[in-house]
Amino acid sequence: MELKDFSYFLPDELIAQHPCPKRDRSRLLFLDKKKEKMADLSFFQLPDFLQSGDALVINDSRVIPARLFGKKPTGGILEILLLTKRKSEKESQTWEVLLRPAKRLRENDVIALGNNCEAKVLARISNKKWLLEFFAPDGFEAYLNQFGRAPLPPYIKRKKTAGQDVTDRERYQTIYAKNPGSIAAPTAGLHFSADVLQTLQAKGIQIAPITLHVGYGTFLPIEVNEVEKHVMEAEYYEISTKSSQVINNARRLIAVGTTSTRTLESVADNDGYVQAKSGFTNFFIYPGYKFKRVNGLLTNFHLPQSSLFLLVCAFAGTDLIKKAYLHAVENRYLFYSYGDCMLII
Repeated sequence: MELKDFSYFLPDELIAQHPCPKRDRSRLLFLDKKKEKMADLSFFQLPDFLQSGDALVINDSRVIPARLFGKKPTGGILEILLLTKRKSEKESQTWEVLLRPAKRLRENDVIALGNNCEAKVLARISNKKWLLEFFAPDGFEAYLNQFGRAPLPPYIKRKKTAGQDVTDRERYQTIYAKNPGSIAAPTAGLHFSADVLQTLQAKGIQIAPITLHVGYGTFLPIEVNEVEKHVMEAEYYEISTKSSQVINNARRLIAVGTTSTRTLESVADNDGYVQAKSGFTNFFIYPGYKFKRVNGLLTNFHLPQSSLFLLVCAFAGTDLIKKAYLHAVENRYLFYSYGDCMLII
């Protein structure tokens, strides 16, 4: 399959720059896969389309405030995006990071972050990745929690203000986020409110939390012409015994987001049975894949030619998804992380 076949037209003004004022008032496009029918709804109506015995699988990973700004020895300002913490015998705060701009940066250079925190350049790992060790008087995690910023994706382009950053640290996070580790939000979950969760549970719909820490791979474009040759970056996941029991006993399984979907499908056996386990997955789902466990998918609208868009095409069919995206554009839905969403059954 060629990557160019997974494009669509999106006007820039439909890329959401802010979250919906109320989480559950975002728009929801309902897509019936068998009947190939669509309906324009609001997210708070989600419980109307689920039944007792269904289970929702949510990703409870928590986004860390992974964006920092520092000053190079030359005086230039650079942006730091934390990727992965390296474990060492000394438990030092050594991280793989992205730096921008990184020109004239050398090993052993010290980056001043302010408030008595600094980072030492240990090595350049690749063209984009660097290894930094952080030093802060009260510990780097405490510094990060106080001064780190929400790692918003690059297509959110607006003036950065202190007040807006406080809002982003709350809203670029699901209300059920629990386990810190993601550098991007599992965005399908951003629409849930306490009221919607309560309504779902009152109808007998069970909630099964799993964890997949969203990594740098979520930003990476597919850079090969043949889709099948793309390789995903590995991400860490956990599925508890309790959640696996809910998943395996569900009448229908609705995955909230592509992260939950990839996790479930990567561990399910040929009969759709999901074990309690943890590990790393680089599972790549694209059209032609036969789903083993997931019966429904709640997902935001994704970038063209992205691995996320290919997964949705695999689930509902490329032609049907292109029709749904065209409908969404024509009806002025908002796209990407802070945008609206779609339920496919």
